[in-house]
Amino acid sequence: MALAGLKVIEFGGLAPGPFAGLVLADNGAAVIRVDRPGPSSGDVLCRGKRSIAVDSKVPGGRELLKKMIASADVVIDPFRPGVMERLGLGPEVFLGDVGLNRRLVYARIVGFPRTGPHKDMAGHDLNYVALSGVLSMLPGRSKPAFPLNILADFAGGGLICAAGILLALFERERSGKGQVVNADMVSGSRYVSIFPLIHGLNPNSPIMGNTNRGSNLLDGGSPFYNLYTCKGGGWMSVGCLEPQFFKVFLELFVKSIPADLSVDGWKPTLSSQLNCDEWPRFFEFLEKGFMTNTKDYWTRTFHGTEACVVPVLSPKEAGALAGSLLPEAHPVVKNHSIPGASQVAQAQPSALNPGEHTDEILEEFSVGDDEKRALVEAGAICKTTTRIRAKL
Repeated sequence: MALAGLKVIEFGGLAPGPFAGLVLADNGAAVIRVDRPGPSSGDVLCRGKRSIAVDSKVPGGRELLKKMIASADVVIDPFRPGVMERLGLGPEVFLGDVGLNRRLVYARIVGFPRTGPHKDMAGHDLNYVALSGVLSMLPGRSKPAFPLNILADFAGGGLICAAGILLALFERERSGKGQVVNADMVSGSRYVSIFPLIHGLNPNSPIMGNTNRGSNLLDGGSPFYNLYTCKGGGWMSVGCLEPQFFKVFLELFVKSIPADLSVDGWKPTLSSQLNCDEWPRFFEFLEKGFMTNTKDYWTRTFHGTEACVVPVLSPKEAGALAGSLLPEAHPVVKNHSIPGASQVAQAQPSALNPGEHTDEILEEFSVGDDEKRALVEAGAICKTTTRIRAKL
């Protein structure tokens, strides 16, 4: 695996930080998640990770964490600005000429930009996407529809942070010095949305130039890039943007519906694709047409064609198609000299109890029984998560 041998300390959080750690773990890194002692955090992005439960508010716990970070390659900080500094575990402790770990890649994920007017505010994915400018461009009838928590937490947060970590590791190989990776989910959301944002600034853009949301090619405004309800429920996705694909779609669709179906006598032609004046009638025509048959029927009709039409699958249906209910690591990177060799981790149920691996992790960091006892007595680690050999 590409990241085999890489030691990562991931402070427990939700969504973006754990996803960045998951990307590293799926590619071979040894990821230790630092949890607070207590019940599970609810994090499900645990594949390939181990957990140690440490109370960072206890001096002994902070010293243990400092020792762990001092020998790591990467640390992932998911907290709001200033938290790690108040714990005495900020970048200045480890980096620089007198730092404890001058080759450390210190990765930080926050919601709002660190220097902006919202830097000290609380927020979540929806808030970050709202400030990014992207939410106002998304489809929706009376108001924009938000894409779960995918855009900011995962695309603009965790994945961008993981990319930053890899870039920092490359730079470390060149300079020999550690790096600080600063990722915020507002800026990350803007970056992964650069295509529509650029087009939205150009009033002459055929893609997003119209400032009226829901009237452009990609924001639900075009009938040939949209979703349609089928008879009996379910939806089909139509995405035939190019003329050659649109031609295939329209010809096959018209053949598959009753010959007398129309909108007050009107039927679409190939010229209807770019004639915005005809789009309202075109929408109605497609809506009526798709309602004449089931999702299974339309799936069979368009399967194997270049019409750019596929069914909207449920999570279970998509998992069956992929061969795994849980998403597997992606992309696939393999050595062409070894057929079938790959670093991809197998999908598996994600569960990790806080402190589940405390004992073995302490042993790896050469923490002996006397030190373990002191940590337990101080409340830095839980007695229930570690084993201490009885003195002879």
